[in-house]
Amino acid sequence: MKEPERRSSTRESRSLRVLRRALLSLLALYGALLLFALFGADRILYMPHAARYVAGSEITLLSTEGGAKIAARHWPTRGARYVVLFSHGNAEDLDDIEPFVERLRALGLSVFAYDYEGYGLSEGSPSEKGLYADIDAAYAHLTGPLGYPPERIIAYGRSLGGSPSVDLARRAPLGGLVLESAFTSVYRVATRIPLFPGDRHVNIDKIGDARCPVLILHGRRDGIVPFHHGEALFARAPEPKRALWIDEAGHNDFVFVAGEAYDRALRGFVALLDEHVERSETAAASPEWGRQALAAVVR
Repeated sequence: MKEPERRSSTRESRSLRVLRRALLSLLALYGALLLFALFGADRILYMPHAARYVAGSEITLLSTEGGAKIAARHWPTRGARYVVLFSHGNAEDLDDIEPFVERLRALGLSVFAYDYEGYGLSEGSPSEKGLYADIDAAYAHLTGPLGYPPERIIAYGRSLGGSPSVDLARRAPLGGLVLESAFTSVYRVATRIPLFPGDRHVNIDKIGDARCPVLILHGRRDGIVPFHHGEALFARAPEPKRALWIDEAGHNDFVFVAGEAYDRALRGFVALLDEHVERSETAAASPEWGRQALAAVVR
């Protein structure tokens, strides 16, 4: 082999070795990230703290389908036409949300909230399946012992709480769905590209099946769940739907920063729900609707 050819071959071999090492490093990095996504993500996703409240007459213990006892509380508001079924964010419990609850009550809404398994005084450990069982128990208590009609229940999820709220909205009748600072899915908080299998809390694939009007709230300066998550959820949500984007709001200060704009958005959404309920009741009372319903049953 001539000297120039030998030098060229040596350079090619060196380049291949560098490329091989780079690929192996990328594979090792991907493997490490995949292992963390599959087995370590829960440590970041669920961050319950010690309960900041004690059991009292205002706390109700609900039984989930899996047998866990979860803490819940009802804040009735005189003259309220709707009750908010509130699913809080990560690192919160029933005590933390009281100022927010009073904000909703000032808008003429009753509130029912609960702590996920492992949060507050609730038993067990948090999990995706557990969150769905928790909201089911809360919904059953609202529609059963408390006697709220489904069309008068607004499922409201903040951040992590958006997941059980979206899941409930596609399975059960509701008056409305509100999502504040919610994510499209857990893994997509880190990357828009679906790099890993086994994604969790995939709200983006469920929200299109919501069976009620939807309101999406998101801050453009959200540094935890980027703003494009809110946009994507709104784009996929069915009509009728509304959105409120706040330029200066981050992840945990949306309601505070939005101020009066938040109040107007909630009042407007309640007015939309009133129209939606009225149309549904009118349709249900019409003879034509009765014939169509009977035909559907016969088929």
